[in-house]
Order: sequence, then structure tokens, then C-alpha cells
Amino acid sequence: MTFDTWTLYVLTVLALMSTPGPSQLLMMSNSGTHGFRRGLSTAAGDLTANALQMLAAGLGLAALIAASGAALAVIKWAGVAYLIWLGARMILRAKPETPETAQPRERTSLGALWMQGFLTSAANPKAVVFFAALFPQFITPEAAFWPQFLILSATYIALDGAFLSAYGFSASWIAARFKGTAKVWIERVGGGFMIGAAVLLGLKTLSER
Repeated sequence: MTFDTWTLYVLTVLALMSTPGPSQLLMMSNSGTHGFRRGLSTAAGDLTANALQMLAAGLGLAALIAASGAALAVIKWAGVAYLIWLGARMILRAKPETPETAQPRERTSLGALWMQGFLTSAANPKAVVFFAALFPQFITPEAAFWPQFLILSATYIALDGAFLSAYGFSASWIAARFKGTAKVWIERVGGGFMIGAAVLLGLKTLSER
């Protein structure tokens, strides 16, 4: 793989990531609600799922997963339902606090935040097919496959991680500067983002039928 080919790949991935998707919306929601550092667990879950999807593509499992229509549907709709439930719960819990009603809020574990990111990405198993279609466009047949595959995978994860971090940091920065009633609305918007992520996943599923 030449440097020019790698540069073209980077530009292609940047173009694909220019529009926020379900994972970006979830990252904004969790970072705005739980803080940027804890939100990074969500990004880690998303990138873990991406890495597994890339590995599956590299091992030639794309055709197998694409043929498993029933399994795809179950995974996708379970992820959609899970995100809607989380978003609705966040909106319902967003209430103004007074000195009399203020109580310590239960802290969402890092494992739970990681799982949310993982499930959101894994709810789109056809990403395996996407990677299986994308990578061959930039792989030189005359060179060894796996070194090129690893470079493409690492580049994608690095760029995706940078985008997720930028979205998460921005949401956290904004949320940290709002208190009281404004903070309640930030949390409600975060819940709306989560439901929006679920809607995007659902629309993707319906459009693939």
C-alpha cells in the first residue's frame, strides 16, 4: 500500500464520518450526562465492536453474517429497543432538584457505558459487509494482505475514536456550564439523542428490507 493510497483511504473515511450516526449521538448523550472521561467508556465499547466487525470481515465471515437474516433482525431490533428504553428513562429522570428533594444520583458504571457503546455498534452487523466492501478498494493484491488490513483497521479506529472524542468533549463542555433548570434540559436533550440514535438504527434496518 502506497502513501497516496492510504491518504485517499483517510479522505474517504473522513467523508463517511462527516454526518453523525447512532454511535456519535450516544457518545454525546453519555458525555453530556456523565462527563467526558466516563463517556470515553462508551467510545471504547463502540470501537471494540468495530474491531470485531473488521476482524470478521478479514476472516471472510461477511457472507455468512449477511445470510443470517433472522439473527441480524433480532440483534438490530434488540439494540433499538435498548436505546429507546435508556433514552426514555433519562428523560423521565431529568427533574429539577431542590435542597429538600436532592438525593445522590446512582452512578452508571463504566461497564454499563461500555456495553451501551458496544451494543449500539453491534446492532448494525452489516458493518462487517461494509468493511469487507471498503477495504479491498485500498489493498494492493501484490503485497501481503494482513499488514495492509491492519493498517486500514487501525486508521479507521483512530479516526473514529477522534470523531467520538470530539463529539463527546463538546457535549460535556456544554453540559458542564449549565446548572439547575438548564441542566435538566441538557439531560432531556441527551435522552432525545439516545432515542434519535435508536430511530436511526431502526430506519437503517427498514431501508435494508
